[in-house]
Amino acid sequence: MTPQQIELVKATVPVLRENGVALTGYFYNRMLGNNPDLKETFNMGHQRSGAQAQALAGAVLAYAENIEDPSVLLPVVELIAHKHVSLNIQAPDYSIVGENLLHSISEVLSISMDDPLIDAWAAAYGQLADLFISTEKAIYDQHQQTKGSWLGWRNFKIAKKVIESDEITSFYLAPVDGGDLPKYEAGQYISVRVFVPELGLRQPRQYTLSTSPQADYLRISVKREDEKENLAAGWVSNTLHSLAEGSQIEVSAPTGNFYLIDHTKRNVFISGGVGLTPMIAMLNQLVTLDMPQPVSFIHACRSSQVHAMKKHIHDLKDKYPRLSTFTAYEFPHDGDVLGIDYDIAGRLDLSNVDVALLPINADYYLCGPMPFMAEQHKALIARGVPAQNIHSEAFGTGGVKLS
Repeated sequence: MTPQQIELVKATVPVLRENGVALTGYFYNRMLGNNPDLKETFNMGHQRSGAQAQALAGAVLAYAENIEDPSVLLPVVELIAHKHVSLNIQAPDYSIVGENLLHSISEVLSISMDDPLIDAWAAAYGQLADLFISTEKAIYDQHQQTKGSWLGWRNFKIAKKVIESDEITSFYLAPVDGGDLPKYEAGQYISVRVFVPELGLRQPRQYTLSTSPQADYLRISVKREDEKENLAAGWVSNTLHSLAEGSQIEVSAPTGNFYLIDHTKRNVFISGGVGLTPMIAMLNQLVTLDMPQPVSFIHACRSSQVHAMKKHIHDLKDKYPRLSTFTAYEFPHDGDVLGIDYDIAGRLDLSNVDVALLPINADYYLCGPMPFMAEQHKALIARGVPAQNIHSEAFGTGGVKLS
């Protein structure tokens, strides 16, 4: 990019701060209207809620603000690249996105496609697209070199369904072709794609693999997102819950950059709600290694009715003295026994957790709703835990920076 183009992109920062969501919302409507086949690549639930437009607006703004040194965004690029790979996004798709983005800037800002600002954003987008394409190629190459892995979508059948709580069901997925499965990293995720009758479309959704690598199946544990207040019911989660054992779905290969880093260190897992799924996977991975170091498993949920895999955790605790647990029930039921079913009533507050469960030199893993993770991250920093030892993920969509 020329110095003049960089200055033009930087000059759009105030506009993006004020009207970024309007621009990206317009962009998605334009692109999906012109390319309806992409509706089976993009999560239409996130389109419906506006979450996708908001996320893209934040990303475009961050890129414009850092246009002089985009290298600071590399951790975010890697995070998004894994998600793109899980959706089988390919290099030619970037041309479609770029064309629609530039036309959206032109149409929303009422400027000609010949305007120097469009040329500047074309150069900026080309630079960003090249960065994503090269990052994603490295991930695709890694999949090609991993035994049992694959590119794109692969047909799986639901071999077994296990109800884990009133809201969460585990799905055991076996490859229809009977082939090998990869030894993924505990904490990574897959995309599943199912046909949603209400939309008349196949729809993708990322779900964390909820156990350590197995020879003949992948497991995801899915919360059924029911309609509540101003939130519509989840299309994919409800479709999955309605499918019978033996039904077939499409699955992408395990990927993601949130996973167990070092089994030789102490590890602390802190989860909220269905955010326990990657923690179970990591814990199960440590079990295969006979739990070489002490582990703290801290979980928060509403009550025992929605406490998934509770028995599994208790069984492991009985077997492995190095495993310590702490559970917070926000709204305990009458049958929930303090000291047995849970350790504290109300929201999780780390100041109420025994300091022995929260060593300064441990690796910490957080997963759950964003406000929950932000609160725990802040509490850990206040306790003196180094920020580089705190690893976070928002429900299996890739790691997220909270600091």
